[in-house]
Amino acid sequence: MQTVLDKRLPVPLYHQLKAVILNAIQSGHWKPDDQLPTESELAQTYGVSKITVREALRELSHMRYVRREQGRGTFVASAHLEQGPRELTSFTEEMRRRGYRSSSRVLASDVVPAEGAVAEKLELNEGEQVFRLRRLRLANGQPMGVQTAYLPVSLVPGLPKRTLGSRSLYEILRTDYKLVPARARERHTAIVAGAETAALLGIHKGSPAMAGERVTFLASGHPLELVESVMRGDQYEIVLDLVNTGPEGFRS
Repeated sequence: MQTVLDKRLPVPLYHQLKAVILNAIQSGHWKPDDQLPTESELAQTYGVSKITVREALRELSHMRYVRREQGRGTFVASAHLEQGPRELTSFTEEMRRRGYRSSSRVLASDVVPAEGAVAEKLELNEGEQVFRLRRLRLANGQPMGVQTAYLPVSLVPGLPKRTLGSRSLYEILRTDYKLVPARARERHTAIVAGAETAALLGIHKGSPAMAGERVTFLASGHPLELVESVMRGDQYEIVLDLVNTGPEGFRS
């Protein structure tokens, strides 16, 4: 790990120090939740002032690579999962592509009558049976979200009897039922976590969270699945890449 800053460079010392600390985090020298040396220790190690150290840590905190806890010190922040425009994949596949080990804990698995919004979004009559699967989704063993999926029983007969804890639901749909999702429509809303959800996710009641709703369709246009999600606001991000397709560019 680099311990010398070059004071001859035109790059500000706080920026150099920020880069050094960031490199140490990204290389695994300091891992999530590790405590960093104190401001005094960093200042002594790198031969800079505490003001320089404080500015470097402030920027790293703003970038969400570290978190600063009053009276305790500075800690490496847990990794954030980014979700943005992508091909239609399952949570399992999404985590695998990002290098995370995904797992799930089944909270409920049953057949219930479709009511209200569930019936409407799945284009079912009130009272038609749907398979409901509620799971706690984890990445590297850490809770990321609570998801509840609804599927018409007419499309997935026998699904409640199958083992769902270790297999992706999309894998089961594809291999066992020959059902291939073709497209989906998602909505996301900022919320605060209720008591039950907060307990499952290991966060405080009232913590920021993101509620999501996803309706997945078959190539025929018929709805296959409705998923309602609540994801941790401190661990999960939605990132959008915006492209200008108009002839006159962006207008303020």
